[in-house]
Amino acid sequence: MNKQVKGFSKLSKEEKINWVASHYFQHTEEAKNLVQQYWNTDPDLQKIHDEFIENTLTNFYLPLGVAPNFIINDKSYVMPMAIEESSVVAAAAKAAKYWGQRGGFKAEVLGEEKIGQVHFIFKGDAARLQTFIHKITPKLKADTAAITKNMEARGGGIRAIALRDKSDELENYYQLHVSFLTVDSMGANFINSCLEQMAQSLQIAAREEDSFAPDEKEIEIVMSILSNYVPNCLVRASVDCPVKDLEAEDEMDQNAFAEKFVRAVQIAEVEPHRAVTHNKGIMNGIDAVVLATGNDFRAVEAGIHAYAAKSGQYRSLSAAKIENGHFYFSLDIPLAVGTVGGLTQLHPLVKWSLTLLGSPSAKELMQIIAVAGLAQNFAALRSLVTSGIQKGHMKMHLLNILNQQGATPAQKEAAVVHFKTHTVSFSAVADFLKTTV
Repeated sequence: MNKQVKGFSKLSKEEKINWVASHYFQHTEEAKNLVQQYWNTDPDLQKIHDEFIENTLTNFYLPLGVAPNFIINDKSYVMPMAIEESSVVAAAAKAAKYWGQRGGFKAEVLGEEKIGQVHFIFKGDAARLQTFIHKITPKLKADTAAITKNMEARGGGIRAIALRDKSDELENYYQLHVSFLTVDSMGANFINSCLEQMAQSLQIAAREEDSFAPDEKEIEIVMSILSNYVPNCLVRASVDCPVKDLEAEDEMDQNAFAEKFVRAVQIAEVEPHRAVTHNKGIMNGIDAVVLATGNDFRAVEAGIHAYAAKSGQYRSLSAAKIENGHFYFSLDIPLAVGTVGGLTQLHPLVKWSLTLLGSPSAKELMQIIAVAGLAQNFAALRSLVTSGIQKGHMKMHLLNILNQQGATPAQKEAAVVHFKTHTVSFSAVADFLKTTV
């Protein structure tokens, strides 16, 4: 049966729900009711959510939790985290408490430069093009003045425009490589508006350029777009302490634990299969805070993973070492985030999360997010090199398994007691429930 529909976007929300439920669900009323159960009871608040995206039917909820006891640069924080995975928030809180007793986390922003590019085709002499771009750079900046005025007043704007010759990799392909500072905004719309104006100015100036041959005057603009790879928008988070101040772990003394921990990080540095999972654990912390603060976790993910492969091989984002009896653990990541614009002013829980963090600047938020990633990585590695990841993770996952199997409140209470001393697995929980009323 052909299930295509015309004019779907013009239907009311109720009409969209009816069409989807009647065409794709056997139990139509049940499907409709489930969608409507997740509407916000406040119609004004629901309207805000409806207008975030197109063809909205309902809300898709993730838990928003908090991890307390973070000390970052001698300042106390409670970390908001939006995530569905068991044990992430607990692990972050545990790492925060651990390092809070050892001086806390340190963080610093190493750079704030963001990148945008005008990609174009030029069928002519590269040297003449270079001279031309150098000549018109002031005009490219001047033509964007109306766009950059407010950003410049806040200390941001266009920082540099350079021609990059990529014709050895793709015939006749060049780009304007433009660097920006966007202060407290992530800056995507600002950057893209500047680039599109530059592309238009570039084409007009080329047609009027006397030094160009006739076939050089028509520059083909392929696209103008920011890059989510921002290796010069970099933040570092770190912890350190004397090895003797670490905790002894699972019959290992502090020295043995530190050495095994460092070895685990070194493995992630040289083995891509391990590095991917290692870095995924880092992203558990990063994504959770990025989501809670209304930032673009897809852009953050893409940029960070590209950075992990900057050497030509995918590697660990974190580093660890022991020097002169001192333990060092750190994380460098590129991070383009904002605290103004986008959802930061629209989503009530985003505003709540940012207020919880003390209404940070973008630089401060970069540091907070990087620390969340480092804390998560420390917690995961600490488990891996001692008791193993499953012991703690499956304990946290127990409630999810009980809910999946429809356990009663009494069964849940009994299961929590039972599995304090028994291994948690889906089958073990199922067997336990069969014998428990």
